[in-house]
Amino acid sequence: MSAAHAASPNDVAVRTRGLSLWYGEFQALKNVTVEIKPRLITALIGPSGCGKTTLLRCFNRINERYENVRTEGHVEILGKNIYDPDVSLSELRKNVGMVFQRPNPLPISIYENVLFGIRTHAARSAIPRPRCDEMVERSLRAVQLWDDVKDRLHRKATKLTLEQQQKLCIARLLPLKPRVILMDEPCSALDAEGIERIEELVEELRHAFTIIIVTHNMGQARRISQECIFMHLGEIVEHGPTRDIFMTPQRRETEMYVTGRYG
Repeated sequence: MSAAHAASPNDVAVRTRGLSLWYGEFQALKNVTVEIKPRLITALIGPSGCGKTTLLRCFNRINERYENVRTEGHVEILGKNIYDPDVSLSELRKNVGMVFQRPNPLPISIYENVLFGIRTHAARSAIPRPRCDEMVERSLRAVQLWDDVKDRLHRKATKLTLEQQQKLCIARLLPLKPRVILMDEPCSALDAEGIERIEELVEELRHAFTIIIVTHNMGQARRISQECIFMHLGEIVEHGPTRDIFMTPQRRETEMYVTGRYG
């Protein structure tokens, strides 16, 4: 993504204009125009099938992995239209990291999991071992995992608890120095204690990253996000500070959803 680090006008990290997306004949997004601020946690909320995960996946063009997907409109990340012909998908996904619903550590060591992404992107040049050690420790410390695993770095990552695996998946992004982190219900596979710890981690990370999170958990949206985007039937119904969305929503559909009367 050749201009990914260009200054973004008007202090906007992610901007869409007239964004529409179809899966075959089904239109999942309808003329979505939105601006997402940097270094905040923005929650995408709405009933199942409303388009929030599809919108999230537009931001790193992962929807293109599916057949019969057609997109129209404009998506700008950090001042660069990600559909410009000079955009490298590899560089885009380096700048825009993704955390999925279920942890997906590779069946290799904890150490090699942390380095997997950076080694993929630096395939043409070996990274010196001291530099690798430094990146692994710094990344694991950043996700509050170092003390738990420092004596078993070369054991399989799949032996970790689900909470630890999810933290590891976040740690795997950090050596790439992403500017935006996308999270698709990152706590859905965790117990209450795991949810609390991941939420604490996400809150810490937002000081260094722009975080966009899809969640069905209204309590979670209220606890950790600074702004919310409420979607319904592929459209953005309301976008604003989280407190306003929950306390003084402007649209009846928003009020019904956040109060649990539908969705």
